[in-house]
Amino acid sequence: MDLVEAIKARKSIRGYHVDPVPQEILREILEVAVRAPSADNSQPWEITVITGKILKDIAEANMEALNSGRPIAPDVTHKPYEGIYRKRQTEVGKKIFELMDIPREDQGKRTAWISRGFRFFDAPAAFILAADESLDPTRAASDIGGIAQTICLVAQKYGLGTCIASQGVLYADIVKQFTKIPKTKKIYWCITIGYPDWDFPANQVKTDREPLQVNTTWLGFNE
Repeated sequence: MDLVEAIKARKSIRGYHVDPVPQEILREILEVAVRAPSADNSQPWEITVITGKILKDIAEANMEALNSGRPIAPDVTHKPYEGIYRKRQTEVGKKIFELMDIPREDQGKRTAWISRGFRFFDAPAAFILAADESLDPTRAASDIGGIAQTICLVAQKYGLGTCIASQGVLYADIVKQFTKIPKTKKIYWCITIGYPDWDFPANQVKTDREPLQVNTTWLGFNE
């Protein structure tokens, strides 16, 4: 697939077939993805790839914690969106809920949808992305974002879909318990991966992008 086509075609996949992804394919994806740029070539990312029983065990433990009302405890937090950023977030949420036939007032369906994220959207595999706690979190997050994007683009070559998400790692201690990721590492987010189920309604969502004049300033071109 052409790079530009891959960038335009990439979308978040939230419904997968159960077919396992061969380890060799996941390895090939990462061998390319680690060519992503990083500040001063620091390559801060530490990647844990999970599938099978361990993925199921984490998902089940996540659900137990969620259903018990236990507060989430992520390693990395962010401020809530405000203004236009909140509006964009809300708009994509509305599109997904419409496709999934989740009425605003149906709390049961809304809760069930949220639960899917804590189960890694029932994907057959996932990447856990972490970095050492000694690193500057802003730089580390930027670099991890770069490799995350690269993973998602390369995955398309193999007919795979992905979703960069945080729900699966919001109980960071649970993830570390099962994966043995050291406490000295901060888990940033995860990427679910698998063969897309194109009959799953949420996979049909199309997100908008702002025109360039909204967020781009051009200087010095008419001198």
